[in-house]
Amino acid sequence: MRRSSYRPTDLAREHGISTQTVRNYERDGVLPPARRTPSGYRAYTAEHVRALRAYLALIPAHGYATSGEIMRAVNAGDLDTALRAIDRSHAQLLRDRETLDAVEVAVGLLTRPPAASRPDRPPTARPDLSPAGGPHQPPTGRPERPLAIGGLARRVGVTPAALRKWERAGILAPSRGQATGYRLYSADDVRDAELAHLLRRGGYRLDHIATVVRQVRDAAGTEPLAESLENWRRRLTDRGRAMLTAAARLAEHLSPPDD
Repeated sequence: MRRSSYRPTDLAREHGISTQTVRNYERDGVLPPARRTPSGYRAYTAEHVRALRAYLALIPAHGYATSGEIMRAVNAGDLDTALRAIDRSHAQLLRDRETLDAVEVAVGLLTRPPAASRPDRPPTARPDLSPAGGPHQPPTGRPERPLAIGGLARRVGVTPAALRKWERAGILAPSRGQATGYRLYSADDVRDAELAHLLRRGGYRLDHIATVVRQVRDAAGTEPLAESLENWRRRLTDRGRAMLTAAARLAEHLSPPDD
């Protein structure tokens, strides 16, 4: 038989956190409000147990900010907002995977022996290093026309000031419009910006990112790039698996068994 009431220490003990952390989660809205006993103590229920399990599973999958947004929306009965936040996080993971895939294609081209040096292959032109393998079929989601700085900032999820900072660091090298002089970002610039954003979120310094992007752009070597990609591939896999666990915990919270 399930218990009808839980103390903060009961919830905290399951996850190895402090009772103050549990109270903070309630204060921040990621747990539903607890009823109070006549003596003023918090009395949690099975709903709070499920909510805490869901929230703590969401964090490694979606991060603290998005996980809080999801749980506050769920607790307010706004499931659409919660699902939109989850969708955005899944979309970001897909974009990260696509960026890694595109760069790994470039690494493969950089490390492949020249066609002229392989007796089984006739001499061919150097393959295009763009993620799609050619300028006429850009990858899904890649812009076919140059983007202005505001458009690229919205696409990547950073501020225009961040893009200008990346340019000063040598990460981006946009062209300029002849009539306006405004920055214009090509599909390759978008690829470089998404790669920079990916590595930046991983804690890499701007000078390291500039080296990685420059090697993709100039085909000048792959050792730092390969190490970064291997590390990030593992992180993305871990995050994808965490999303599966989080989805199960949230589903249990949304559709609980009969208590």
